[in-house]
Amino acid sequence: MAGACEFRRARRPEQIEARRASILEAAEAILAERPLAVITLRELAGRVGLAKSNVLRYFGSREAILLEVLDRRWRDWLDDLAPALRAATPEPVPYGRAVAVATTVARSLLARPLLCELLSAMPTTLEHNITLAYARDFKARAAAHSARLRDLVLAELPQLGRDGAARFAGAVVVITGGLWPHTRPSPAVARACAELGHPPVEPAALVEGLVDQLIGLCVRLS
Repeated sequence: MAGACEFRRARRPEQIEARRASILEAAEAILAERPLAVITLRELAGRVGLAKSNVLRYFGSREAILLEVLDRRWRDWLDDLAPALRAATPEPVPYGRAVAVATTVARSLLARPLLCELLSAMPTTLEHNITLAYARDFKARAAAHSARLRDLVLAELPQLGRDGAARFAGAVVVITGGLWPHTRPSPAVARACAELGHPPVEPAALVEGLVDQLIGLCVRLS
């Protein structure tokens, strides 16, 4: 229990931040090993050698911890997306620039399955066991991420206008979050779909979904 005592002695801001960082690092490590849905607060606390009550002093819930991981991953994705969009080559098709932008966004998301999983769990699970104060803080950060994506898309497709780019940025989160669970069916559902001759939902469907969304916006706003 020495670790728990040491944790309780953290008082200075830098100590508190170090403790929070250790918890988030543990969460990242577990998420690399196990599905989000089965991870418990007890497991998170055990990974850093703490009691659950100690973890809750720095994060009000398991969900708040996972939302912090989402915030990190969201920010890192946007950092990498910016140069990727600038380097994207327009496709030799109508609305080729829009196709290239949407395809780049989709493929960069597909390269980050944990981000996709966290986005899909955000409205259905992760935002349901947090305080009002934390909800305000997290949603402000989420809005900032969406605004940053809006600006990245607007720089590539100025004809969309600010509102059009914002609509696409919002749709990226909704479409990714809605599609992703269907690409990870349970064994029973996967077998039932196979028996019924229903084709599986492939992750690559995200490319088509975002391309259709962005071309549609370009057509409507042109």
